Amino acid sequence: MNPSMDSRITRWVKDHTGELLSWAYHRTSDLKTAEDLVQETFLAAVERLDSFRSDSHPKTWLFSILNNKIADHHRRGMRHRTVPLDDDGPSAFFDEQGHWRPNAAPGAWSDDDGHLLDDENFRAAFLDCLKKLPGPWHDCLTMRFLKDITPGTICQELGISATNYWQIVHRAKLSMRRCLQKEWFDTE
Repeated sequence: MNPSMDSRITRWVKDHTGELLSWAYHRTSDLKTAEDLVQETFLAAVERLDSFRSDSHPKTWLFSILNNKIADHHRRGMRHRTVPLDDDGPSAFFDEQGHWRPNAAPGAWSDDDGHLLDDENFRAAFLDCLKKLPGPWHDCLTMRFLKDITPGTICQELGISATNYWQIVHRAKLSMRRCLQKEWFDTE
């Protein structure tokens, strides 16, 4: 790489790393993953520097590369999908007629102490349960309910069908409910 290219990349790293990292963290909810994706973005930029047309802003080009890296990350997660060991799918919750199994029916949750999300211990239990979800389940719930991303955008970003998305969300909610029941409500 010639010196002018080297100084250009150095300037881009200095000028845009913070925003790229913030965006990657927002989309992945994991700092290490976000850092890796930003690093991969700059490596890809160096490899493809000759294809960069100066008629666009470097920040736009870098964000384009990063968004592709994020989409690839989510697609890899979907391909390596795992199911929690304690979850047999819907049959763990429902019988053949679609009724709740006796020990699987959710208990009544009360909020006598105010708003649960104001409780630091509940938030810790919630985040712990969220971390236990398999990658795709975690990604779908986080993107939809914590980041308010539309289902269509999530399907596109994760490379999944709408039917698959709704099935993942349904199973993830059931798994979260079971985990919160065990980790929070049954311990009170």
